[in-house]
Amino acid sequence: MSQKAAKKAHGPSTVTVKGRDMRLRTIGFVVLAGLVVWFIAANTGSVTVRMWIPRVTLPLWTVLTVTLVVGVVLGLIIARRRARRS
Repeated sequence: MSQKAAKKAHGPSTVTVKGRDMRLRTIGFVVLAGLVVWFIAANTGSVTVRMWIPRVTLPLWTVLTVTLVVGVVLGLIIARRRARRS
C-alpha cells in the first residue's frame, strides 16, 4: 500500500520584519510607492500640455500625479471587470 504525500496549499510569500509577517507583495508596493513619490517630487518644472485645442502650462508634478491617478483608477476598473468574468 503506497502513501500519497499530502498536498498542502501554498499561501502567499511572506517575510518576517521586526517580528511581523509581511507579504512580499506589500513590501514591493511600499517600495514602488516610495519611488513614485520621489520621482514626482524630483520633477517640479513647468511643462506645456496640449489638450486637443487649449494649451495649459502646469507643474510637471501635477501632470505626473494626474496620470498616476488615472492609471490606477483604470487598472482597478479593468481588474474588477476581469474578476466578474471568472
